[in-house]
Amino acid sequence: MSGHDEKRVAAGLKAAVHNPNVSEEAKERAQERLAQMGASAEETSTGTARGHAVGSTDGAGHETNRVLGGYKATLHNPRTSEEAKRHAREILEADGYQFERPEGMTEDEHQKRVNAGYKAALNNPRVSEEAKQHAREYLQEHGGL
Repeated sequence: MSGHDEKRVAAGLKAAVHNPNVSEEAKERAQERLAQMGASAEETSTGTARGHAVGSTDGAGHETNRVLGGYKATLHNPRTSEEAKRHAREILEADGYQFERPEGMTEDEHQKRVNAGYKAALNNPRVSEEAKQHAREYLQEHGGL
């Protein structure tokens, strides 16, 4: 693969396999290409299967869930480039992360769940004071308090 990073190509192919908007024919071609590369659609870029156990690590000793959390943070950071966000999305999609809310979930239900997450943070002793303050501000802005 001259000029292409194999890990990124594999991540893109894996994302295609898991993308509901990709045709079955394209998914089959992506799976064949992954097989030629010696990878599978169920492996992540770190070489571990989806559904990581807490504390599971990759070959370099990085905790898989923390690495994926970093990619999620990249998507929401206004200072990251579009290319970095695209790469993060590919990695997360290859790992089975879904970006759209589940079918049938209303905006009100979504907001209710977001507020519940922030309320839980307020009562979690492992959450920093800075994060709790952010949660309070968010809940005040969105009528959650």
